[in-house]
Amino acid sequence: MPDLRVLIVADDPLVRTGLALLLAQQSGGTVVGQMAGDADVLAGLRLYHPDVVVWDFGWQSPFSAPPTRSEQGGAATALEHLVDIREAGQAVLVLLADTADARSAWTAGVRGLLLRDVDAATLAIALPAVAQGLVVLDPALALAVFPLRQLQPASPAEALTPRELEVLQLLAEGLPNKTIADHLHISEHTVKFHVNALLSKLGAQSRTEAVVRATRLGFLLL
Repeated sequence: MPDLRVLIVADDPLVRTGLALLLAQQSGGTVVGQMAGDADVLAGLRLYHPDVVVWDFGWQSPFSAPPTRSEQGGAATALEHLVDIREAGQAVLVLLADTADARSAWTAGVRGLLLRDVDAATLAIALPAVAQGLVVLDPALALAVFPLRQLQPASPAEALTPRELEVLQLLAEGLPNKTIADHLHISEHTVKFHVNALLSKLGAQSRTEAVVRATRLGFLLL
């Protein structure tokens, strides 16, 4: 991990300490900060300027609640935190207890997913790869993200949810997230989550590319 700045995020302080000790065994990288998962993660990014975030989500599912942070400053869900991190352009590696939440994390924009029992050597290899923008998936998590049935062509109705189709249509009209949120009576962070889901499902890197791909695939008639 040559000169890699790492920010550790985990609810359990013992887990944060354990990860810091684990990474200290590897040469080159530096743990520049530690945070709890319910803290202001974006403020942490501005404070510590990490190259990559390692986020341990513990044993209980962090994705049990949908992304519905209130506009009045309610507590953000784990999914909304991950969407915020992607919007900030920050590389993040998530550690999961099992395969149940792999697809939710992928949809939120995470491109580094490993199981919590990962060894130090694997973690040391994965972190610089994620920091450089590469996809890093534990084989078991990869199968959860991309089940074998997805190798078969899916119809538009199967591929996108009704809400995603609504968001896609408004994206095609060139509307910003806030306007889409007002139009659909949902929070702006929920819109961001749906946009990330669309980018993931359509294999697009931008909103414009998503609209172009969706049109070619028959999702949109412009």
